[in-house]
Amino acid sequence: MATANSLRALLLLSLFLLNSFQSESAVASIDLGSEWLKVAVVNLKPGQPPISVVINEMSKRKTPSLISFHADSRLIGEESLNLLARYPTKVYSHLPSLLAKPYTFTRDFLQKLYLSSEIAPEDPREVAVFKAESGNFGNFTAEEMVSMMLKYAVGLAETHAKTSLKDVVITVPPFTGVAERRALLVAADLAGLNVLSLVNEHSGAALQYGIDKDFSNGSRNVVFYDMGAGSTYAALVTFSAYNAKESGKTVSINQFQVKDVKWDIELGGQNMELRLVEHFTDEFNKQVGNGVDIRSSPKAMAKLKKQVKRTKEILSANMMAPISVESIYDDRDFRSTITREKFEEICEDIWEKALVPLKEVLKHSGLNADDLYGVELIGGATRVPKLQAKLQEFLGRKELDRHLDADEAIVLGASLHAANLSDGIKLNRKLGMVDGSTYGFVFELNGDGLLKDETTRQLIVPRMKKLPSKMFRSIVHDKDFEVSLSYENEDLIPPGASSLTFAQYDVSGLKDASDRYSSRNLSSPIKASLHFSLSRSGVFSFDRAEAVIEITEWVEVPRKNLTVDNSTSASANNTDADASASEESSDKLETNNGNTNISDSSANDSSNVDLGTEKKLKKRTFRFPLKVIEKTRGPGMPLPKESFAEAKLKLEALDKKDAERRRTAELKNNLEAYIYSTKDKLESEEFEKISSGKERKSFIEKLNEVEDWLYTDGEDAGATEFQERLDMLKAIGDPIFLRFNELTARPAASQLAQRYLAELRQIVQGWEKDKSWLPKERIDEVTKESEKLKNWLSDKEAEQKKISGFDKPAFTSDEVYEKVLDLQDKVASVNKISKPKPKPKVDKTDKENSTSEEQSKADSDKAANDKANVETEAHDEL
Repeated sequence: MATANSLRALLLLSLFLLNSFQSESAVASIDLGSEWLKVAVVNLKPGQPPISVVINEMSKRKTPSLISFHADSRLIGEESLNLLARYPTKVYSHLPSLLAKPYTFTRDFLQKLYLSSEIAPEDPREVAVFKAESGNFGNFTAEEMVSMMLKYAVGLAETHAKTSLKDVVITVPPFTGVAERRALLVAADLAGLNVLSLVNEHSGAALQYGIDKDFSNGSRNVVFYDMGAGSTYAALVTFSAYNAKESGKTVSINQFQVKDVKWDIELGGQNMELRLVEHFTDEFNKQVGNGVDIRSSPKAMAKLKKQVKRTKEILSANMMAPISVESIYDDRDFRSTITREKFEEICEDIWEKALVPLKEVLKHSGLNADDLYGVELIGGATRVPKLQAKLQEFLGRKELDRHLDADEAIVLGASLHAANLSDGIKLNRKLGMVDGSTYGFVFELNGDGLLKDETTRQLIVPRMKKLPSKMFRSIVHDKDFEVSLSYENEDLIPPGASSLTFAQYDVSGLKDASDRYSSRNLSSPIKASLHFSLSRSGVFSFDRAEAVIEITEWVEVPRKNLTVDNSTSASANNTDADASASEESSDKLETNNGNTNISDSSANDSSNVDLGTEKKLKKRTFRFPLKVIEKTRGPGMPLPKESFAEAKLKLEALDKKDAERRRTAELKNNLEAYIYSTKDKLESEEFEKISSGKERKSFIEKLNEVEDWLYTDGEDAGATEFQERLDMLKAIGDPIFLRFNELTARPAASQLAQRYLAELRQIVQGWEKDKSWLPKERIDEVTKESEKLKNWLSDKEAEQKKISGFDKPAFTSDEVYEKVLDLQDKVASVNKISKPKPKPKVDKTDKENSTSEEQSKADSDKAANDKANVETEAHDEL
C-alpha cells in the first residue's frame, strides 16, 4: 500500500510534467534492488496518470527479485516467492549483485546468505553460471538472468501504460563498478531495451527530493542515507539555484550537485536478519540436540529466513515478536519469541558500523552535522528504530527527515530523469543534475620503448568528476602499445574485484605509420592521440586512438603574379606581408574582371601569362586512425558477439515458451470456468423456459465428459486442445444462452423501438411546422423508413408468439437495435440540413452606381489596351 509520502510525491510530480509533443510514447525507470524490484512509468497518453509506480499481477508496488525454474516452467517475481521455502535450490536471488563477479566471489556470497543455488564456473570469463531445470535451454549467466528480470519489469510497465515501451533508466548503487555497469547494459540489450542512462540511486532520490522545492533563497546541504538489503551509503548533495534568461525573462532554476558518497558494501538489512537466523538456528539445534544442525538443510534455512524477515518487520513496531515455522526440519515445528532489546543486543556492532559512511562523508567534505539542512532516510532497513536512534544521537537531532518514501523515492526520481532524457516528454519545472564518478580512474601504457613514469600512468578521471565527460591525452611514441584502464587505488574498488585493472586494449598501426613517414622531414616527434569518455551511465572507456604526424617539406606551387596594374613604383625590399597583400589584391581584381563586361586587355594579358612554379616550405599534419582491440579477460570481459547472439536466441525461445504456457493456462482456466458456470446456469428454472429437458441433459453430459478429460488426460494438454473443446461446448451452449438472453433483451429492444417511433412522429411534425426549407422528399424518406420498421417489428413480434421458446428466435434484440440506429442516422442527416441564407437586397441607386463604376472600369481597361498596342507597334518599327 502506498504511503502518504509516495501519494503526495506522485501528485506533485504529475503537476511538473509537460508533454512537448503529442506523443503516446512512455518511458520507465527500474529500481533493480538485490531483493526487490520497483518500476515507475511516465506516460502522457490521454486517460493515464502522468507518473505512477507500477503494480504487479498481485497488485503490489514492489516485486521480489526472484527467478525460478520448476516443472519445466520459468517463474519470475511473486510466483517464485511461493516456491522459495519448498524448493530453495530452484530459486535464484540477488542476481544484480552477481553481475560480472568472479566465480569464487559468487560462491562465497551465496554460502554466506545460506542460498543453495547450484552454480558452475564458466571459461574464459571466470564467472559463475546458474544451473537450472530449464529443459534444453541449459545454464544461464547472471546477465541472462538479469535480462529476464528487466524484460519482466518492462512487461509490467507496458501493461500499466497500455502501450509499447523500450526507453528506460535503470538505477544502480553508487559502488557499482565499470564491469558491472557494462554487464547491466548488456543484460538490458538482451532484453531489447534502450537504456537512456544508468543513474546512481542517490541521484534518483535527490531528483525526487528537489523537484518540488525552491532553493533561490540559499543553498542546502542534504545527506541521503540509504540502508537497503545488502549495503549502506551516505551521499552529500548540495541544492542551489541560479538565474537564467528564458523568453526575455529572468528565471530561477534549481540544481543539485553530488559532492561525495561513502558506502559499506557488506552492511544492510540482511545482516540484521542473518543475526536473527543464527540466533534462532542455535535455539532450534539446542532444542533438538543429538548434534543436529539445520544449517546443512537448504529447505530448513529457507523456511527460517522467510519467517525471520517477518519477525524483524514486527519488531520495528513492537517490543516483542513471535516466530513460527511449521515442519522446519524432520517434521518438527519451531516456535519462539524475541524482544526488541535482545534483537538490538545481538546486532550491537551493526549500529556503530552504520554510522561510518555518514561520518566519512562529513569528514571528507569538511562539514559537521550542524552544516546539514537535512538527513533524508531511504531504504527499507532505515525503519529499524535502533538505527534511527543512533543516527539522531550522532547528528544531535530530535527528528530525522523522512519526506521521501523509503521504498519508492529512488524509482520515482529516476523516472524524472527518464522523462528529461526522452524526446517526447519534458519537465515543466527544471532541476539541473550534476552527478560524478564514484571511482577515480587511471590509464596506463605498456609497450616497447615506454618507460614507467608519470607520462605512462596518469590519473585521468579524479573521483566525483562530472558525468558525462570526454578527455584525451597525447603521447610521443612511434611503436604499437597497450592501454590498461584501472581504478585509482586499492582502497576503493568494487566488491568482488580481484584487480585494479578492469579493461585492457591493444593499439596497433602506429609502427606502420612511423615507418612510412620516418624518412620524411618530421617537424615534431610522432604522437598518438588517445580519446577517452566517461558516459552518463558512469562507464569509463577508451574509445579510439589516432596517429598524429607533422611534416615540413618543400612543395611546388604555381608562381603568382605580384605586379599590380597602374602601380607607379616597386620596392626591392617588399616584405612577405606586402607580397601576400599583392596576391590577394590581384586575386580579387582577377575575380572582379571575370564578373564584369568591361574589357581590360592589359589586365587579361597579365593574368594569362604562365609564370611557372616555385617551391615553398609547408607544414602538413596527417592523422591516421589506429586499430584498437579490447583484450580484457576475466569477469569484465565483454560478451563475444557469438555468445550474445546465442543468448538472445535462447531468451527469445524461452519467452515464446512462457507465452505459450500462459496461453495454455489461461485457456485451461477459461474451459474450467465455462464448465462450472454453465452447469450452474442449466440448473436454474429460467433455463426451463428456453430449453427442453432432453437438450439440457445432453449438454450436461457433454460438460461432464470434458470435465473428466480436463482432470485426467487434459492435465498435460496444450493450448490448442483446450481451445478446441471450449469451442465445441460453446457450439452447443451458445444457442441456448442466446435464447436465454433474448428472454429479457428482446422485449426491452422492442419497447425502445416503439418509444423512438413515437418520438419520431413528433420530430417529423416539428420539421413540417418549423423547418419549411427541408426537402419534402427527405422527410418522406424518413417517414417511409419509420413505417417499414414499425411493420417489421409488428410482424416479427407476431411470429415470435407462434414459436416455442425452445426454438430459434424469430428476431433478436441486436436486429432491432441495428434497424433503430439506421433510422436514427437518417434522421440526423436531415437535421444537419441548415436553413439557406437570404439573398441580399440591392437598392436602385446602388445598382446605378455599380453599373456606372463597371462602365468606367471597362473604358479605362480599353484605353490601357489601346496604349499598349500603340507602344508595341512603335517598338516593332524601331
